[in-house]
Amino acid sequence: MRLNASLLKSTVVAALGGLLFGFDSAVIAGATGALTELYQLSRWMLGFTVAAALCGTVVGSVLAGYPGDRLGRRDSLRLMAVLYLASALGCAFAWNWYALLLFRFIGGLGIGGSSVLGPMYIAEVSPAKWRGRLVGFFQFNVVSGILLAYLSNYLLGRFSLGGLEWRWKLGVAAFPALLFLVMLFGIPRSPRWLAQKRRVAEARQALATIGAENVESELAEIVASIDAEHGHDRERLFSRKYRLPILLAVSLAMFNQLSGINAILYYLNDIFARAGFSKVSGDLQAVAIGATNLLFTVIAMSVIDRIGRKLLLLVGAVGTAACLGGVSYIFSTTRHESMLLWLLVGFIGFFAFSQGAVIWVYLSEVFPNRVRAQGQSLGSATHWIMNALISFLFPMVAAASGALPFAFFAAMMAVQFVVVLVFFPETKGVSLEQMQKRLEIA
Repeated sequence: MRLNASLLKSTVVAALGGLLFGFDSAVIAGATGALTELYQLSRWMLGFTVAAALCGTVVGSVLAGYPGDRLGRRDSLRLMAVLYLASALGCAFAWNWYALLLFRFIGGLGIGGSSVLGPMYIAEVSPAKWRGRLVGFFQFNVVSGILLAYLSNYLLGRFSLGGLEWRWKLGVAAFPALLFLVMLFGIPRSPRWLAQKRRVAEARQALATIGAENVESELAEIVASIDAEHGHDRERLFSRKYRLPILLAVSLAMFNQLSGINAILYYLNDIFARAGFSKVSGDLQAVAIGATNLLFTVIAMSVIDRIGRKLLLLVGAVGTAACLGGVSYIFSTTRHESMLLWLLVGFIGFFAFSQGAVIWVYLSEVFPNRVRAQGQSLGSATHWIMNALISFLFPMVAAASGALPFAFFAAMMAVQFVVVLVFFPETKGVSLEQMQKRLEIA
């Protein structure tokens, strides 16, 4: 399969779900002050306001596999676009705190579902030699969405909108959500989903549309892999033959959060304050961290199909462990505080270069066609559950010992290095059907 305009368009459109994923995750940072004042929120209530979307992501990622299998990957992404649009408009016109929570939760459903369906769709339309870079474009859009949210908050803050400012900040996401929905009507269905549903003629047309070099040969390989899986249309994921893909998906998703990435991003200002720094501009911190994240995501995308997923994970494990160990040392000795910013920037760079770029690619590759939606849901749900758990525990553990959480995260990265080295197969340049055979799950 070659790169053609239809394949690139399909990738870009599906990856727009990642842009909204990143935007909706980060945009609340610009509205917390106004919401606290307007609704007289306690710290617990404010935390719940921020976490409402996170609760939705867990539910959305768990449930996304069902419409993904029944309606198809593309049509399920349309449903996610509707959820994004409803959330943005609902938050903009929220009539009380409870309404705001509801629409934040609905937005979370879209984020969780997109984290499953977007990478899965892109993986199923991509040629093996380009799959890492194309699926990696989803993560590129996630970090771009985060930067866009910070920029949007900054620009809207300069318009002196008064009491309406927070509504504009949360509601502006309706514009890209509507664009996402409209553009989803211009891309084909996944040929692998069509073949799984025995709609072979449509699968043949979809393969031709996205530029398959030998349509009949690729279609035959896809149909043969589906026939080899046996079972019924809805096969159980939790069976012995899928134990290795399950191990790979769950462990990768857990280590992604055991690095401490989201705890560090959520509590970045608190981390600097605890180290003795005066208050630093939140906007400038966000830009520095966001720019680093974006830069190293781009670098990872440029090499992921050449040097492979496994090597990226191994390099990242070493780099993040070293940086986290340095942060722990600063907190335990209260020395060299001037190095804190550079260590955190280094951590973000190594994370973006490895786990940030690899997770959605790898999760979309290791499951066979028949259970890919269920497997992607399992990996994504694990990611979001660990995110919620660690983000909740971090401030309490950090209050007891500033060094302890970073030492723990560093140790987890050392464990990840061993697990990846021993158990993780390389997937670069391997078709999804060939990967199924290599993992002996046919």
